[in-house]
Amino acid sequence: MTTQSLNTAQTWALLICFLSGALLSGALYFEFVLGLAPCPLCMMQRIWFVLTALTAYVSLLHSPRLGIYPLLSFIFAAIGGYFSSRQLWLQSLPEDQVPACGPDLQYMLEVFPLGDVLVAMTQGTGDCAQTAWSFVGVTLPGWALIGFVAIAVCAFLQLKTGLKR
Repeated sequence: MTTQSLNTAQTWALLICFLSGALLSGALYFEFVLGLAPCPLCMMQRIWFVLTALTAYVSLLHSPRLGIYPLLSFIFAAIGGYFSSRQLWLQSLPEDQVPACGPDLQYMLEVFPLGDVLVAMTQGTGDCAQTAWSFVGVTLPGWALIGFVAIAVCAFLQLKTGLKR
């Protein structure tokens, strides 16, 4: 196998699927094994990981060289990166400037109007500013941001290699 055969649109799409799946698996591990409840911004990040994975998967089923799929993956990764950045910003605020903590997402979905839930999911609450876990000084949204950047790079390379053929 040569390096040329590894640098294909299909390989990049597979890598996007793998990265998204690995990051989603990690999120589920933190939620169900370690007991860390996800905040609204965490849930938004998961949604964008799922969308990038599904887009890459559909590209594998259809045609990984078709430019719309890596473009969508790139856009979805950029949007997910925005939500990770927003959560990192909330975590960097001094305690007196952090928004008030709200009810958990399950309760909001049951009781609040959908518009209020969407606002909480896109802007975050005080829960999003809590730092529950970090590794080498990087918190969970920081790792999610690194993942979104890696996915965006893979999507760009998928687009680039798909256009060459």
